[in-house]
Amino acid sequence: MRYAVKLIESDGAFVATCRDLPAFNSVGETVDEALRESVDAMALALQGYMDEREPIPAATEKKRGEYWVSLPALDVAKVGLYEAMLAKGLRKADIVRLLGVHGPQVDRLLDLAHKSKLEQVEDALGKIGYRLSVAVEPVDKRRAA
Repeated sequence: MRYAVKLIESDGAFVATCRDLPAFNSVGETVDEALRESVDAMALALQGYMDEREPIPAATEKKRGEYWVSLPALDVAKVGLYEAMLAKGLRKADIVRLLGVHGPQVDRLLDLAHKSKLEQVEDALGKIGYRLSVAVEPVDKRRAA
């Protein structure tokens, strides 16, 4: 899962924005730092959608001068679990019953700041009829288009 971000130099820093995630913003003293900080900012923006039970915005294609910022695999799995729950019309309480766990455990599975085990998210996905698929791809050394 990745979104395109635009960096604008302002007052000696690089400010990052994302067309697809209006609540997203990040800053860094260098391009690399701004892009690293963008990962956490993106997770925070996506967590806001999840907390409000809103659909996750689709990522649009990168435009000239923008950079791709990708979420870590665990965050992608958690967002996928959230999207699967929305697609099936399931609530956290439904997942609690399906997994036979306590509510706080499901809260953590849907918390992008919590370092759950990937296997736990994969198990929850399986219980609602989804599977996790992981891909490995080369890194594009040219960051901006």
